[in-house]
Amino acid sequence: MPWYAAKPHSTVWGWHWKMNTFDPEKTTNGKQQIASHYRPLIGPYDSGDPAVLEYHLLLMKLAGIDGVIVDWYGLTDHFDYAVLHRNTEALVRAAGKLGLKFAICYEDQTIPKLVAARKLSAADRVKHARGELDWLRRNWFAEKHYVRLEGRPLLLSFGYDGLTEKEWEGVLGDQTDPPVYVSEHRKRLAAAGAFDWPIPEEYPACLDRFEKIATDLEPSIPVAFPRFHDIYEEGKAGESYGRIGDEDGRTWTITLDRALKSRPAAVQLATWNDWGEGTGIEPTEEFGYRDLEAIQSLRRAHIDPEFAFRSVDLRLAYRLWQERRKANSAPRDAELDKISKQIAQGEVQPAASALEGLEGGQE
Repeated sequence: MPWYAAKPHSTVWGWHWKMNTFDPEKTTNGKQQIASHYRPLIGPYDSGDPAVLEYHLLLMKLAGIDGVIVDWYGLTDHFDYAVLHRNTEALVRAAGKLGLKFAICYEDQTIPKLVAARKLSAADRVKHARGELDWLRRNWFAEKHYVRLEGRPLLLSFGYDGLTEKEWEGVLGDQTDPPVYVSEHRKRLAAAGAFDWPIPEEYPACLDRFEKIATDLEPSIPVAFPRFHDIYEEGKAGESYGRIGDEDGRTWTITLDRALKSRPAAVQLATWNDWGEGTGIEPTEEFGYRDLEAIQSLRRAHIDPEFAFRSVDLRLAYRLWQERRKANSAPRDAELDKISKQIAQGEVQPAASALEGLEGGQE
């Protein structure tokens, strides 16, 4: 989720850290107020901060994650959509530099919101979506590190509050080079397949249901998740969707193991950093690196027995992030760039040694 704005990188704290009741400028019981039951190890951050993007992407690589699916709200300047797009552009560039793939999950719920704001005519809903898709085709779909299935770019859409079945057919129906389009939970008429997502009130039956329909989908993308513990009610942002317990990490290992055993085209990890819904797997104060360590183990068990990165290697990304915060000269930035490249290329021992040298040189 590329939607976090935080001081000092931004001039204000964004809604996703605040919702309607929290104030990151204040503390409660010695803890900074943020709209989450859990806390990022690096504290609340800005999604446009290059050091944060580097930290996140290197962690993914060291954990055994192949790439990132970005929640994208399109090109129109409405609410914070323009900021999300700018942050996504930065993420796409950073992913290519560090050797990770990326794909887009399109939030077509933006379309009725644009109509309601009178920024889009209701008669132009399909035309607008086709324009968004054309932009993706000319730009991100053309990137070498965009996710492709059987040579075609993968495109997801979230939910069913945007375009109708008929409208999606209008968007994709006569395309000569359509993406591999997958919709949430079930296959839309215009879709090639579907991806799954956690449903608190129906867990674990929702996993069984998706497995039953998966054999008829191409592709099918199962979901793995660590928990679901939203803060919407406390943040006065709506009713809670319910809760799926963390169960001391068992929810994560069970859902990920189950997804990998199905040998799908891809597995979606939900999520890296949705702090509002409590589904994040990036390192936290509460769980540390536990969820990323589980990915390393399960990748070795199901995909790559020779996967070399270990638990200790995950800490390199944090140490590099710390040094980025201290950096105040071009030569030092160049050295950190070199270390980042070493980590991305799997040269963890030289990177660790270089970081030790920098850390030892601090007064």
